[in-house]
Amino acid sequence: MVRKISGRPAVITGAASGIGRSLARRLSRHGSPVVIADVDEIGLEETAASLKGPVLSRILDVRDADDVQRFAKEVQDWLDLPLAAVFNNAGVATSTSVLNSVAEDDSWLFDINYWGVVNGTRAFLPMLLQQNYGVVVNTSSVFGLCGMPNQSAYCAAKFAVRGFTDSLRQELRGTGVSAVAVHPGGIKTNIIRNGRIHTELDEQGRSLDQIAADFDKIALTTPDKAAEVIHRGVERGKSRVLVGPDAYVFDALARITPTHYYSIMARLFER
Repeated sequence: MVRKISGRPAVITGAASGIGRSLARRLSRHGSPVVIADVDEIGLEETAASLKGPVLSRILDVRDADDVQRFAKEVQDWLDLPLAAVFNNAGVATSTSVLNSVAEDDSWLFDINYWGVVNGTRAFLPMLLQQNYGVVVNTSSVFGLCGMPNQSAYCAAKFAVRGFTDSLRQELRGTGVSAVAVHPGGIKTNIIRNGRIHTELDEQGRSLDQIAADFDKIALTTPDKAAEVIHRGVERGKSRVLVGPDAYVFDALARITPTHYYSIMARLFER
């Protein structure tokens, strides 16, 4: 199903930085009125100020299902055209082993990365179905394709987003609404710097800045490039969008060797 979203309204959560900000800028340049939301007020204001076209900006904690429902009503009242796309993009990170995991951190991450996607989908889906048009675009990750050490909570949430979106896609068969799962690889964002990273548990004794710098070295894709790939993939009718060359590696290894991929990845990382 080819989907036209350029020039048509779109909602983007997690729009204060990273992929969300780049998506907002790209769609705005392509003539779309954009609705942006994030818990980061300062970052959200900066994103809004950088947009040329119509914009509705809203401070929003995607964990609050009731407030997300109110947000959807505000969006509906603001729109002059049918809503073309909802990008449930807000996400955070934490990193620790299962043995040393902090339950509070895991719950915080899961509430945002998974339940935030669910809340956004449930809030906007009735609107999309009523107009019988539009697409729900949910951000998973390459860590929603492969399990990785010290990423149990993040992988669990991103695998859950993948499963939720795949199930939703089947429910929407025969309607004018569709669902897309996005699997970014390493993207040069501040997700590590803004995450709950326990440096005292880092086996290499790195500071947060060092951990973030190491991540930047292996992150192969800029947010602007990610936004371009997502935008084009959604408009071309893809059900799953892989972002970055590393995403294709993860996907291939998960298919070819579903229980031994990490040993291969470890050798690649060493190189």
